[in-house]
Amino acid sequence: MPADQAALPAERHTGALRERGRAATLAARVGNGARKGGAGARSGLSWTADRIIENAPRIPVRDLATLRRQFPGLTPEQLADKLVAGATKGTATVGAGVGAAAMMPVPPAMPAELAAEVIGVASVEIKLVAELHEVYGVRPQGGLHARGLAYVQSWTQERGVDIAQPASLNLALGGQMKRELRQQIMKRTMRNLPSLTPFMIGAAVGALMNRRDTARLAVKIRQDLRRRQVPWDALPDPAPAPVRKRLTGRARPGQSRAGTGLIGRHEPGQDA
Repeated sequence: MPADQAALPAERHTGALRERGRAATLAARVGNGARKGGAGARSGLSWTADRIIENAPRIPVRDLATLRRQFPGLTPEQLADKLVAGATKGTATVGAGVGAAAMMPVPPAMPAELAAEVIGVASVEIKLVAELHEVYGVRPQGGLHARGLAYVQSWTQERGVDIAQPASLNLALGGQMKRELRQQIMKRTMRNLPSLTPFMIGAAVGALMNRRDTARLAVKIRQDLRRRQVPWDALPDPAPAPVRKRLTGRARPGQSRAGTGLIGRHEPGQDA
């Protein structure tokens, strides 16, 4: 076998060349593993982002009338405080649950546990964002799907929806929001890593960090919404729910058929 002319003098024998080939193969495998790991991470972020976007329109959001019935006599700020307190408890519970599940950590399951925590926390916080928009009188235009995407964008950017600029809502349908959402998920995932600490330490850490992050998000959203707040007495009255009449084929005794919406047959002896 001819000696490698590019090799050093000490390497110009079969054993040295074999070791050099092994080192090159190992380096190539490490590089391929890093590239595959990066692709896997991007795929995981995209999957988590798709689940958040898919779930957003399904999150039950209470409108202002419902919130005022459930919390009567409160001002907008007091009502917002109630919502924030409930959301911080909710995200703390999610963090504690994931931390408890990781009491005896299994490395292959850790990405799934982190993704589950991010999706769970996002659902609670997007619900909070939506109901804060109701409290401050700045509900976005559109149906449930359009508003759900707008609230995801608000959660991602940590600011209120600017309903005066429809172009900002259109961004929610493009790739820009997904890129920003993946970045937000990455930040949340890195912050949630301590929740996987074993022996129940992660449960306490996860609850504390989620409560802190949710409270911090609420402060930013509320500060932004206060600049565009619409007083409750200036909001249009909600449309009354349609009244559905139950029609039956037979009139009650003593009741005229005229008010039932049904046409009866002519009885003998009746005036025409």
